[in-house]
Amino acid sequence: MTECVQVSTATETREQAVALAAGAVEQRLAAGAQVVGPVVSVFWHLGEQGTGEEWQLLLKTTKDRYPELEGYLLDKHPWDNPEVCAVPIVLGADRCLQWVQASVEPS
Repeated sequence: MTECVQVSTATETREQAVALAAGAVEQRLAAGAQVVGPVVSVFWHLGEQGTGEEWQLLLKTTKDRYPELEGYLLDKHPWDNPEVCAVPIVLGADRCLQWVQASVEPS
């Protein structure tokens, strides 16, 4: 078991996702990020079911840095109420997990 988590959100455009990823990594809130897409999402919004094309953003950080990363994503995200979720990384290559932890250490 590790103290690392994978955080996900989505944006309307690739450029928005890349900008969020770049800021998070630059501020050392995330060790790295991948932008995946486009993906199709099916969801409830404002009492109606909808579908849309989105760009998924996956970021790696630690449980300790998650609150700051969440705050950054909520502040900088173009949507008023974006989905921001974290799941624990239960297993992973030791060197990879050490890289995540070292990369997000506050300087």
